[in-house]
Amino acid sequence: MDSGLELQLKKLRNQINSKAPHQQQHAATLLAVEETLKERKAPMEPASYFAALLTLLEQQAGTSSKGLSSAIIYLLSIILPHVSHNTLRAKFTTMMAVLSQSLDLGSADVALLRAVISCLESVLTAQDAGSWGQPIALGSFQSLLALATDSKPKIRKRAQEAVVKLLAHVPPPATVHPAAHTVAKFVLTTLGNAKADTQAAMHTLQLVKAVDLAWPAEEFRELCSVLMQLPKLNTPFITTLSFQALESAFSSAAAALDEDQFRDLLAEVIDIKPNIGDALVSDAWLKIVQKGYISYAQISPIVCFQSLPELIDLILPDIELGKPSTREAATQCIWALLRECIPDSMLESPEVERIVKILSSGVSYRYRESWTLMFLLLAALFQRLGSVAHPVMDSILLEISNMRMEPEFELKSEADAVLGAAVRAIGPAAFLQVLPLNLTADQRSGPAGRAWLLPLMKSHIRDAPLAYFVQNMLPLADDLAAQSLRFSSQGREIESKVFGALSQQVWGLLGGFCNVPSDVVQSFSVDFAARLASEMFESVEVRPAICGALQTLVSAVHGLAHSDADVANAPLTKQQALAAEQHLAQFAPDYLSQLFNVFALSPGASRGYLVETIVAFLSIITPAEVNATFVKVCSMLDEALKTHKPPAASELTERYLEAHPPPTAHTMMDLAIVMAPYLDAERTQMLVQASFLLLKQAEDTVLQKKGYKAVYKLASQEQGSAARQTVESIMSDALIPALIESAESVAMASRRDRLALVSVLADGLNNDQLHFIPALLSEAILGTKEGGVISMAAMGSEGETQQASTEEFFKMIAAGLAAQTPHMISATIAALSRALFEFHSQLQTSFVLEILGTVLMFVTHNNREIAKSSLGFVKVASVILPKDLLEQHLEEIVQSILKWSHEYKNQMRLKCRHILDRLVRRVGLDAVDRVTPEEHKKLIANMRKRQVRAKRAKEPGTQTADTGDVSAAAAATATATASEPAKKSFGNAYEDALYGSESELDDSDDEPAQKAKRQSNLSRKQQIRDANAAESRQKNKGGAWIREDAEGPLDFLDRTAFTHFAFTNPAGKQKRERAAPKMEGGKFVFEDPEDLAKLKEAAAAAAAANPDEAQGEDYYLQSITSKDGFTRTASGKIKFHKRKAGDENDDVEMESGDEEAAKTPMGKRSKTNAGAAVGREFRSKKAKGDVKRGNVDPYAYVPLNPKSMKKGGVSIKGNSKKDKRDAPQVRDAFPFYINLFQPSSIRERCAVLLGMICTCAD
Repeated sequence: MDSGLELQLKKLRNQINSKAPHQQQHAATLLAVEETLKERKAPMEPASYFAALLTLLEQQAGTSSKGLSSAIIYLLSIILPHVSHNTLRAKFTTMMAVLSQSLDLGSADVALLRAVISCLESVLTAQDAGSWGQPIALGSFQSLLALATDSKPKIRKRAQEAVVKLLAHVPPPATVHPAAHTVAKFVLTTLGNAKADTQAAMHTLQLVKAVDLAWPAEEFRELCSVLMQLPKLNTPFITTLSFQALESAFSSAAAALDEDQFRDLLAEVIDIKPNIGDALVSDAWLKIVQKGYISYAQISPIVCFQSLPELIDLILPDIELGKPSTREAATQCIWALLRECIPDSMLESPEVERIVKILSSGVSYRYRESWTLMFLLLAALFQRLGSVAHPVMDSILLEISNMRMEPEFELKSEADAVLGAAVRAIGPAAFLQVLPLNLTADQRSGPAGRAWLLPLMKSHIRDAPLAYFVQNMLPLADDLAAQSLRFSSQGREIESKVFGALSQQVWGLLGGFCNVPSDVVQSFSVDFAARLASEMFESVEVRPAICGALQTLVSAVHGLAHSDADVANAPLTKQQALAAEQHLAQFAPDYLSQLFNVFALSPGASRGYLVETIVAFLSIITPAEVNATFVKVCSMLDEALKTHKPPAASELTERYLEAHPPPTAHTMMDLAIVMAPYLDAERTQMLVQASFLLLKQAEDTVLQKKGYKAVYKLASQEQGSAARQTVESIMSDALIPALIESAESVAMASRRDRLALVSVLADGLNNDQLHFIPALLSEAILGTKEGGVISMAAMGSEGETQQASTEEFFKMIAAGLAAQTPHMISATIAALSRALFEFHSQLQTSFVLEILGTVLMFVTHNNREIAKSSLGFVKVASVILPKDLLEQHLEEIVQSILKWSHEYKNQMRLKCRHILDRLVRRVGLDAVDRVTPEEHKKLIANMRKRQVRAKRAKEPGTQTADTGDVSAAAAATATATASEPAKKSFGNAYEDALYGSESELDDSDDEPAQKAKRQSNLSRKQQIRDANAAESRQKNKGGAWIREDAEGPLDFLDRTAFTHFAFTNPAGKQKRERAAPKMEGGKFVFEDPEDLAKLKEAAAAAAAANPDEAQGEDYYLQSITSKDGFTRTASGKIKFHKRKAGDENDDVEMESGDEEAAKTPMGKRSKTNAGAAVGREFRSKKAKGDVKRGNVDPYAYVPLNPKSMKKGGVSIKGNSKKDKRDAPQVRDAFPFYINLFQPSSIRERCAVLLGMICTCAD
């Protein structure tokens, strides 16, 4: 039986205890049928189920038992898709008779009708073309059509799905479905009565939209006529659905209509163009136009192309004036028309010039809000026209370049996309003819330079002739480099660096010119090759660009030369590519020699691009040249090893390797590894022997690592290669013994490459070499404790493809349990868990139980490292082992892991909870509760509570004590969140089993009600943000702002005036930032708009009354920013402001004196406000008291400095109280002091004095 059917039946059997009566009925009926089949000893196959259910349904035909009949039909809907078509054809008449009765029986039962529809779909799908001619088949299909327009949405949806699937399955040998005429007549009848029955017409249009049917020619013309009449009903939904249905029907228009009929139909579509403001209908209409004209282009491409300019001119206003969705739909429509409706033979026709002229209007200011979309269309037009775009689109190219060069232009990336498409279409020669770089000395006096085009061209040059770079770009690079040297000799370092960078950017274009040029043989001359080699050796700056270009050129030519056939649209044929490869091979030995020299002199951290270039040239030279070169490298390696000394630790650091080349021995070994795949058998043997010597280099770990890497490179080659055959021939006699011998001297840095080599060798072991596994297995087991992922992955493949007994392999691993160190025992248990996960299906049950019982003894081990690995083993076992095996050891498992339930170190307690949660999912909470000791019952009770809370939170319409007043929307959100699929995991299955669900207890069912409440709050906040954003967009719709500079008003007649327009308020961001200024004390202070308005009015009145003091004091501002101002911290303490140099006030436009004061060093006191009254920021404004809203306490902490009472530098200190009171400076400062009463205490006296300071006038 099919596994999918068995799974469905298993779910049905489990519903026998369901609380839903219909589910119990389904399960009981299934169990009864299966019991009958067992009594009759019938095979448990779909045909047996079908026969039993059909017989039972025939017996129920005369009864009134609706419940049993519904259950039988539901089971049939599950079984019938798995029954053979021959059986269904034989029982076709019987099934139709029974199902027709069931249709009448369950006309009001939605679930029964859906099951009947599924049965009809399965039975009708199995019929051949002859059966469809019977009236009973067409009658059943008409019943499905009637249900497809039913008022009940679930029935209608299921019936429409059945009709779509039936029409998609055309019985052979027919090419058109036999029911196509029936569908067409039904649709025409229903749509013809659309005015009287709008609802049925809408449902029918949805059916037409979903059906992918080859409509008969006669009915198709009538259908198009009916669909074109529906928009006249002025019903938006009918109009939209009719457009969508017509779009779907266009797939068969080419076969059903001739050229004239198609043209007339498209003319009618154009005539009913909807209003631009109606986004829903406009979007549907644009899709019809797109689909219709693409289909028309297949019938009459020339006539369709000739009407294209008028059509684009008609659609373009939708991009200008339409809503966002309409703009995107119009852009998509025009883009598809440009791609599909312009024949290659008409690229140079006048119609193309008209199209270019129409689209060029999109660059004007009228389309400023749609420039992004217009740039997409212009890039598509460049792509379609190719080289023909020059000179037709030169004016557009120049206009976009001018827009791009304006500093205030906001769409530079979109403009770059258009310019890049132009580079790729017309080539760099024509592109630079229209937009010259203007970088040379004779060009700099003319228009502005376009150096910004160099990085743009670098990523878009393709298939360009190499001769242009040799003749034009290379002299330009030399000229720029010469200017750089000239400026450097003059001491003008900035100009020198600028021109040097420009020269490097010109060299960077070489990679694009080397991307399969068509003139390799003609342009890659000896002189040019020598120039590249010279620059590569001498110029470090351009070396990466040259190497990348050579690697691109060689790899592309080699790929085309050895392809199976000519690549479509490639600039070179296969024969031309072979000739180009032979031409480049002439220079390969010289380039390899130069590359080897550069490789030896380059720092170790920047050799990657050199290796890629070397590999590219090795692929095109002859094997004899490769072997000769390798012999030279080996001789240099031998000489270097004789005098080699291990580098110091400081010479192996990343910083040192970035600036210094490695030792010669390291370099030669790297070159040997690069050449390894291209060696013959004899040279491969030389490399293996050299690598064996390095495996014992315990003093130099880098050389040892390279030795393992070299052997791994040879062993990982393709089967049948010389390298692979050599490794296989020496595996038993030399290679594996060498690995075993060098096991004691393996450095930690080499362990990863050694394990990778062991993994590759294990895959190639035959039956006579299996005795090497025990010698290498212990090392692989210890690899499971390595922190590196690669080490563990290399261990994971050990022994996977062997033919030896799997149980013997497990016994070899289990031998490590007798080790003396906890590290080895822990690694052995980890290896057992990995092996059990891979091979548990190949082991006998008794053996699995033996392994499980053995590991469970280590769970209670006192060593945490061993216990931690054991818990991981138990966790993996709880995932992969069958339920019955877990139940046999459940008590032992639970009691063992509960030992660590109170241990917080290394998260042991959390791991125990995770394992218990896994066990509860597998065997149930009650089973775990029965074997849990009494002292741990609280943990099980907690798990039970969490399950109840989770179940209660998932039930719709209920609230728990934790949720409070969570709304129904929040509950629905929580339910939807709980039903979401698990997040995608990027680890393998074993890691998911071992480390998965580490936080599932928190993410799944722990406090789901609180999560629902948080989700509800987030949803409400999101709704508020969306509403505010929508309101902001509505306010800003169609708005524009003008940026003016200091030179004067904007000249609207200037060609560059459009670059001073902004679509968003430039000051908006600044206003938002100042809406809630953050004080130094850590608090946000929100200003009262009323107070600010009153302050501004008072300041304006004071300025009008006292013109000489127009620049009066802003008391509130000074209380915030002055050196005497202060704020209160969260603890109530006073914190005085300490302004630093450069902390100017953005809200105040300072004069030169203020600017100088702001820039005063911190160690010097500013004299700008010398003599100003201390505490002036706390003056009363309107009231005569000392209370100020929005400021600090209604009293001021003002330092009573005697120096502030000096006049002319004379101190009044030392005089009597009367003298001090009568002193002129005191009388001037406190004019109301004389008439006040004398307080009786110092505290009251200070309070009165401070009050007077706040109320006195200057």
